[in-house]
Amino acid sequence: MNARVSVPDRTAEPEIGLSLLYRDALMLVIDKPAGLPVHPGPKGGPTLTDHLDALRFGLPRRPEAAHRLDRDTSGCLVLGRHAKALARLNRLFAEGKVDKTYWALVEGGPEEMEGRIDLPLARRSDDPRSWWMKTDPAGAPSLTLFRVLGRAQGQAWLELKPVTGRTHQLRVHCTAMGWPICGDAIYGQAGRDGPGLQLHARKLRLPLYPKREAIAVEAPAPAHMRRDLEACGLAPAGS
Repeated sequence: MNARVSVPDRTAEPEIGLSLLYRDALMLVIDKPAGLPVHPGPKGGPTLTDHLDALRFGLPRRPEAAHRLDRDTSGCLVLGRHAKALARLNRLFAEGKVDKTYWALVEGGPEEMEGRIDLPLARRSDDPRSWWMKTDPAGAPSLTLFRVLGRAQGQAWLELKPVTGRTHQLRVHCTAMGWPICGDAIYGQAGRDGPGLQLHARKLRLPLYPKREAIAVEAPAPAHMRRDLEACGLAPAGS
């Protein structure tokens, strides 16, 4: 099935510091900045939830996130505009029907130009409040496809496609392979005062409407990754 590629809806961009990448009657896709949590946490502080009322665009209720992105991951985030739309989107994500593509800058990098990481994952702790994960032969099957897009200065620019959708899957898989994602303070060696996680939700492809082409949405390279991405071969902005 071909994909219908969207362009940013700049005419309807909300004045809350967020870029709106796509809008229709059922969903919105925003470009979530790194450092903004989607949901409130135990430590408090600003979250995306604080801004959702500004994304109603005439509807009586605010939209809600249809999936998760880590606080420090930037890029495409899907919001359902009402309850029925959210339920449909939740099913697409739960059934693995949404194609997700990420960009990551990793330390070192794989020797091969492309491949697969097939390592089961499980929680590190039985504490239900803990989201930290580990590789575990008895864990849930977890598969990531990778492709090297460029290399420079001891880093590699990877395209990552999670076939399964486990918590922290890309971060744990990259670390297990010996090339942790740059800026990862949990699974890598980065300090918490470092440059931040270099992981970006680049593209989503959603078969939202059964009789229409799938919708493909892309988020531009984020500012906090652009310098190193350009060193690895990404075309400079505006070129």
